[in-house]
Amino acid sequence: MWCHRLSHLQSRLQDLLRGRVTHWALQQSNFKSLFPLAIYWHHTASKSLNCVWQQHEDHFELQYANNVMRFDYVWLRDHCRSASCYNSKTHQRSLDTASVDLCIQPKTIHLDETTLFFTWPDGHVTRYDLDWLVKNSYEGQKQKVIQPRILWNAEIYQQAQVPAVDFQTFLETKEGLKNFLQNFLLYGIAFVENVPPTQKHTEKVAERISLIRETIYGRMWFFTSDFSRGDTAYTKLALDRHTDTTYFQEPCGIQVFHCLKHEGTGGRTLLVDGFYAAEQVLQKAPEEFELLSKVPLKHEYIENVGECQNHMIGVGPVLNIYPWNKELYLIRYNNYDRAVINTVPYDVVHRWYTAHRTLTRELRRPENEFWVKLKPGKVLFIDNWRVLHGRESFTGYRQLCGCYLTRDDVLNTARLLGLQA
Repeated sequence: MWCHRLSHLQSRLQDLLRGRVTHWALQQSNFKSLFPLAIYWHHTASKSLNCVWQQHEDHFELQYANNVMRFDYVWLRDHCRSASCYNSKTHQRSLDTASVDLCIQPKTIHLDETTLFFTWPDGHVTRYDLDWLVKNSYEGQKQKVIQPRILWNAEIYQQAQVPAVDFQTFLETKEGLKNFLQNFLLYGIAFVENVPPTQKHTEKVAERISLIRETIYGRMWFFTSDFSRGDTAYTKLALDRHTDTTYFQEPCGIQVFHCLKHEGTGGRTLLVDGFYAAEQVLQKAPEEFELLSKVPLKHEYIENVGECQNHMIGVGPVLNIYPWNKELYLIRYNNYDRAVINTVPYDVVHRWYTAHRTLTRELRRPENEFWVKLKPGKVLFIDNWRVLHGRESFTGYRQLCGCYLTRDDVLNTARLLGLQA
């Protein structure tokens, strides 16, 4: 039986080599049944396009623009941008995803220039531009960062000579606002100068780019070293580098500082790029970076001062990364507010302490510390998801005001100005 089958295959193969099978026959299932495990790639007519694709039983595979992409058929049907499936005016899906057959397969697939057409069993046609598929494929997103950044230590930032934006230019021109936001997105800090040293003008500056986020500290906060709140920030003591509101489920995205008055010495502000330090950990001890990105911790704020009664708890790892491209997007680092570690099994705790020590060592390297003296008229914006801040101890009377901003609104403003965020 097998000898007979082999003889038949040899005969069919010879026919193929002699050109006895028509082009139409090559596309039919009888040819596929001859070589059931073979791979059949469909090439485009245009050699310059360099696009080939293959229809598998459970997915569609596309090679285009130096990418090999795989798409589930349900995904392809779900993301249809036809008028009946997607409202182009509201940019919202109209298709009921739960109604799509999980075993759906296209009846036919064909390419017309740079557009792929999928015809589904019910006759519906979905069209996809090849570049759209590259942009929105998982494989394409793996190679793309959500937000471009320039990582820095003190020397890198000082050599960059990033300019502050003038108060009036910032408020009155789109160019000034865009330049400010571009610097902020790249470095995680930015300055507006020549601001009248009042809480009202500080609020005006903040509202230029975002809604102000009201928290347990109020909308705009104004404080001195009077210990009016149960927080070390309300003292004259030095503060080690940290990020704020780690005890919120979603830490505040942006922090605004304006020193309105200081009659005394000391009090310089410390800034450290947490992403730069984390990158050093990733290069030197990748297994420790991974541990810091996976182990969940509690951070806690308990306050019982006068009428201020609060008990906040936030949970999350020290390093937060997007799972598809491993891009770091948030560092939650505050040794003051870290709660009891009771979310980690005993056989992981010691390794976590080792990894935490490695990150702390990088954060505390003198070459990574950028010190700046905040003075009346100069407003500082800090990306609280990236840049750690602290301060020297100080003497005398020091008056600061500021607020937290909603991160979504800052990024929204940036995108409307054409920036990648």
